[in-house]
Amino acid sequence: MLTEQLAAGLISHSCSICHGSWVAADDYQAWQSTQADPSMGIRNLTVPINHSADYQPSRYDNRAGLCPHCGFYLVRERINLQKTAFFIERCPGCRGTWYDEGEWAVLDELGLSAYVPVLFTDEWHNYVRSAEAEFRERAATADKLGPEIAEKLFELAKLLEKHPNGDFGVAYLMRRFEQ
Repeated sequence: MLTEQLAAGLISHSCSICHGSWVAADDYQAWQSTQADPSMGIRNLTVPINHSADYQPSRYDNRAGLCPHCGFYLVRERINLQKTAFFIERCPGCRGTWYDEGEWAVLDELGLSAYVPVLFTDEWHNYVRSAEAEFRERAATADKLGPEIAEKLFELAKLLEKHPNGDFGVAYLMRRFEQ
C-alpha cells in the first residue's frame, strides 16, 4: 500500500492494483474535525436520490472485503445515485474505511465526505428511506398532474405546512373534491 493524501490533510493508503484507498479511523477523525460542521444535522445533508454523477462503480465493488488493518469483514453501505449505486465499506473493529477508486470523489461532490460515519447509522438509513419515498411521491404526482400543476401543488403544500391554520386550507380543498 502506498501512503498518499485522499484529500488535503487526509492520509490514505492506496492499493496499486485496484486503486482503492484505506483511511484509518484516527486519520479520518483528525481530518473530519477540520471539515465537518458539528451543528449540521442529518436532515441538512444531501440524499443523493436525484444525483446523476457520471460514476462507474469499481469491478471490485460487489465483493466482500477484509479490513487491511485488523482482518474483520467490512460492513458495506450502499450509496444510491440516479444512474447507479456503489458501496463504501467500514471496519466494525478499527472503524477504518475503504473507498474503491472514484468513490471518495463522488462523496466529496455530494458534500458527504466529512460525514462518512453518519452514513452507517440507522438515523441516516431512515432519513434516506423517507427522502426516497418523498421523491417517488413527487415524481408520481408530476406524472399524473403534469410538471406545472405539480410544482404549484408543492408550493401550496409548503405554504400550508408553514401557516398556523394550514390545516384549514387542506380541509377546504378536501371539501371541494367531495362535492
